[in-house]
Amino acid sequence: MIQKIVFAFLLLVSVRMVGQDTAYSGDPDASYFAARELAFAGKRKTARDTLKKILIEYPEYTDVRSLLAKTYSWDQEYDTARLEFNRITSKERENLEAWIGSIKNEQYAKNYLIALGLTNKALSYLPENESLSNLKEEILQQIADQQLLQNVLKKTKIEEERNQSMTVYTQAEVFDKELDAMYYGAMEYQKKTKWGGLLSRLNYQRRFNINGIQGEVDAYPRFSKTLSGYFNYGYSGAPIFPKHRIGGELVKELPKAMEASLGFRHLIFDQDDATILTGTFGLYRGNYYAVLRPYVIPSAKKGLGLSGNMLLRKYLRDGNNFWGVNLVYGFDTELNQFIINGQLLAETLLYLESQRLRLEYQFTNKKGNNQYKVNIGANRQELAFSTGNFFFSVTAGLAYQVKFR
Repeated sequence: MIQKIVFAFLLLVSVRMVGQDTAYSGDPDASYFAARELAFAGKRKTARDTLKKILIEYPEYTDVRSLLAKTYSWDQEYDTARLEFNRITSKERENLEAWIGSIKNEQYAKNYLIALGLTNKALSYLPENESLSNLKEEILQQIADQQLLQNVLKKTKIEEERNQSMTVYTQAEVFDKELDAMYYGAMEYQKKTKWGGLLSRLNYQRRFNINGIQGEVDAYPRFSKTLSGYFNYGYSGAPIFPKHRIGGELVKELPKAMEASLGFRHLIFDQDDATILTGTFGLYRGNYYAVLRPYVIPSAKKGLGLSGNMLLRKYLRDGNNFWGVNLVYGFDTELNQFIINGQLLAETLLYLESQRLRLEYQFTNKKGNNQYKVNIGANRQELAFSTGNFFFSVTAGLAYQVKFR
């Protein structure tokens, strides 16, 4: 019996001694500031150990509990931080610092609707508080941005699902003298794949009262996140088209929303051919995109020829909706190979003075599966058979695209 009493006494003493060793017995204010320094220095776990010990003896020490909650929030333990902040705001309704800490904790967790509710609740106790009012405006903007992002992601997902499209183009060009009106048309099919895009196109043109058809295939492979390519081959038996059209280009995305490319176009006719070196330098600034494309034509007969194309676009709600301005100085190598009476004038026209201005507008329906593009332009170009004399023309075109799975 005596042994049991002694054993119980020793056990009680040992427990009391352990309790005394772990109990907090320091200066709470000094410990709070020391823990605060540790927390701001990034040693938040050590700071929390001190703060918890203070709260055992001083559970109503609000600054200590507020700092403890903040350290949990900084370490992304948002649920634990929420419990600590709630213990303060449920008792101290006008504690601005606690309300702000609680609201920011929900912002960090991206619980913007909860943050908005807490802000409204805080304003009911602290009406017309400027800090809370500013915080509310910030949260409303975050909610709007979050909804916009969700819409963009939803649209992107839909766009990815619509990996095929059919497009029809039509365009007319009317001249002020010498030349009859010219007509252009095309129909193309495009399919997006894991490695990039593949496009087949059938072009129709009527120029100099000659009808012609050209078939083309384009490939847009993606080699990496920042490097992609463009390859083209076209064939036609009509005299108003090159017999073979070959093109290739590498496109590199650069830092600070810039991009650059380098490539070539090679046109083969029955009696002649032309090689054109080209490239681009483009940059994005906000909703604007600008790109400059020079064309360099090396020729053993006439030396070096140079022309340029500058495009400026302003995007609207997404990348499929925009306004654009296109300026060309020199020969437009993509569309205007001229032939009269069966004679190729490309070699001459590559060096003729020419200016072109084109305005374009592209838009989609609400679902984004139908896309429309209209353009209108004015052109001034030197006559191939009358040096120094110019003709003027006006162009207008329309394109319609439907996207589907």
